[in-house]
Amino acid sequence: MCRRPTAKPRRFSSAAVYTPPVAITDKVYLKNHRQIVSQLDTSIPKGAFKGATMEVLYSGDGLSKLDDATRDRLLDFATDFLDCEDPDDLYTGYPERQFIRYLLELRAEGLGPDAIVDVMTDDYMLYAYPGDVLSFLDQAVRRLEAVESLAAVEGDTEMERRAAEARRALSA
Repeated sequence: MCRRPTAKPRRFSSAAVYTPPVAITDKVYLKNHRQIVSQLDTSIPKGAFKGATMEVLYSGDGLSKLDDATRDRLLDFATDFLDCEDPDDLYTGYPERQFIRYLLELRAEGLGPDAIVDVMTDDYMLYAYPGDVLSFLDQAVRRLEAVESLAAVEGDTEMERRAAEARRALSA
């Protein structure tokens, strides 16, 4: 008969525990969140891409209660990222993909993480920490390097060229 050892139970060290990566959109927040919540007279999460926040911005319910500058920027956000052809797409990652494309375009224009945060704050009243933006951009470059390498192995010169071009645009 097999017996279990009576050793102390194992505890995982913090280094041994896998932590899945967090998407950049999980680290994008509404600037002046408290003011917005107060003006809307409703509770919404601080995260711009949280379901309840997107629902309020998508539906436009109560946005008329906001001051003009705040309302205009949040409506711009809703128009640019939440305006899907099919309303069900709001919860399938469409807004997040659109926002990631926006961040990558800002980087391709030569903006660094601090400038990207400044632009998204000016455009949409959103903010993120520059370090999170830098980490996102670094991950994007690493993924493009992997795509480039895999395309080379597969002999897909067109994909290899496109990945290298995109990588250079982000690295510049």
